[in-house]
Amino acid sequence: MHNLALDLKALGHQVSGSDDQIFEPSKSRLADAGLLPTAWGWFPDKIHAGLDVVILGMHARADNLELLKAQALGLRIMSFPEFVYDQSKEKKRLVVAGSHGKTTITAMIMHVLKFHKMDFDYLVGSQLEGFDRMVRITKDAPVIVLEGDEYLASPLDPRPKFLHYHAHAAVISGIAWDHINVFPTYASYVAQFEALMDTLEDGAVLGYFDGDADLVEIAEKRSDRLKLKPYHAVDHVIEEGYTFLKTSLGLIPIQVFGKHNIANIAAARILTEEAGVSKVDFYTAIASFKGTARRLESWPARVNYRVYRDFAHAPSKVAATVEAVRTQHADEKLVACLELHTFSSLTKSFLPNYAGSMDSPDVAIIYYNPETIAQKKLPALAEAEVKAAFKNNKLEVFTDSQKLLERLSHLAGDPACFLLMSSGNYDNLDLKKLFE
Repeated sequence: MHNLALDLKALGHQVSGSDDQIFEPSKSRLADAGLLPTAWGWFPDKIHAGLDVVILGMHARADNLELLKAQALGLRIMSFPEFVYDQSKEKKRLVVAGSHGKTTITAMIMHVLKFHKMDFDYLVGSQLEGFDRMVRITKDAPVIVLEGDEYLASPLDPRPKFLHYHAHAAVISGIAWDHINVFPTYASYVAQFEALMDTLEDGAVLGYFDGDADLVEIAEKRSDRLKLKPYHAVDHVIEEGYTFLKTSLGLIPIQVFGKHNIANIAAARILTEEAGVSKVDFYTAIASFKGTARRLESWPARVNYRVYRDFAHAPSKVAATVEAVRTQHADEKLVACLELHTFSSLTKSFLPNYAGSMDSPDVAIIYYNPETIAQKKLPALAEAEVKAAFKNNKLEVFTDSQKLLERLSHLAGDPACFLLMSSGNYDNLDLKKLFE
């Protein structure tokens, strides 16, 4: 939302907003643009008949005082994805969806298009090097690349965001049950991706990862009307810690690694082709793609250390990330630490989905804060329950961030490869200092 506000301000619109809490870096960026609210909270007096549109974020509640005032005045109220679609009706809309990898795939497409100086708009879920904001919507760009989130659009519209984009072409990276607070069963979660496929017009391109049996099944049911393009990780080799793609153009060096990222490259190739990029031009550009923030992000570290920070939190993401680092650095000691932070990951009935995901590290650590569980109004978790769910008795489980820091400090005394995974921040621990 704050990125959209910045973009609209840059386009010359008058923008204002409210929120009950704003964190960094959003807070500073809004302040620099003169858009930071003067007080936290909700102020119905800000809502008046002169507003052209009220854009509603997902986490404003249905009884929000400003929303109620806007409804009473009969103002135009749109969710974030509705507004984005409204502003891109005349563009070719390329949508990237899936339970994992969608930010990286979107970033790869953006990198390739920018490398070749093509004009395009975008919506992506991470701040990317070379891009001022995570949202760009202009009048003239002929194409928009959209990261398609399956989470709900707004409190007034409990449908996934990606259904609002009406894609001309889409890729789906895989389906792994997530967001159990709004999709209580796996079947209800899968149904959202079927609905996305059904928004595509006859003859539209649908790319999908062919290693996901459930995804293959629902995609092939639509083979009579969609142009299906299954994809997978292309052949590659790893030499001295570096990955090379095997292509008809020869070996292509890349700066990301892991089978999931190589599959992501194949997905990006499908949609860049829809944007008019040739095979040669694609591989020329993708060789310089460095990745995205907190997606196998490499931290500076002392000699004989490697440190990766990753956003992985869902079971499929954790398994893929651990496998990628284990394979890329097979001869090194691997210490993997996962923070359980999301509603799904802290729910007892969901935890068994993580079984086996932390088996390959030499040292496997799980951290969670019992206060976070209480805030989410979930039943308490015992350390033994976590080990049983992961099916790994060698797991080291911590519920105190300072004790976790002490353990990592001890492990950092010896050379190793460290993988730190979380969608949170380990309760504000400054883990970078351990490796400086």
